[in-house]
Amino acid sequence: MSFPPCPTCQSTLTYADGELLVCPECGHEWSASALTENAEPVKVWKDAVGNVLQDGDTVTLTKDLRLKGSSTVLKVGTKARNIRRVNGDHDIDCKVDGIGAMQLKSEFVRKA
Repeated sequence: MSFPPCPTCQSTLTYADGELLVCPECGHEWSASALTENAEPVKVWKDAVGNVLQDGDTVTLTKDLRLKGSSTVLKVGTKARNIRRVNGDHDIDCKVDGIGAMQLKSEFVRKA
């Protein structure tokens, strides 16, 4: 049976002692259920209407967007191809025809 590494020292020599997991190297004891409670939730990227977005999807804009530092405006219905999901404030990297690479927020796009 395989146990997770120690959260303190990352030792792989952990063992179970009743309901606790124990690290023989540093002496740290922790609950196995505590690891699952503290795990980061998996982020799901959704568009403006609730569709789940995947890498490689094509999306269309649902709102006119002004490009920062430019007088160019992306109009409603403009397609962004081959999106890539990223973490951050702007959570989609994509390419827009005639403009080039840019970052968008998923709340302003709809899956095409």
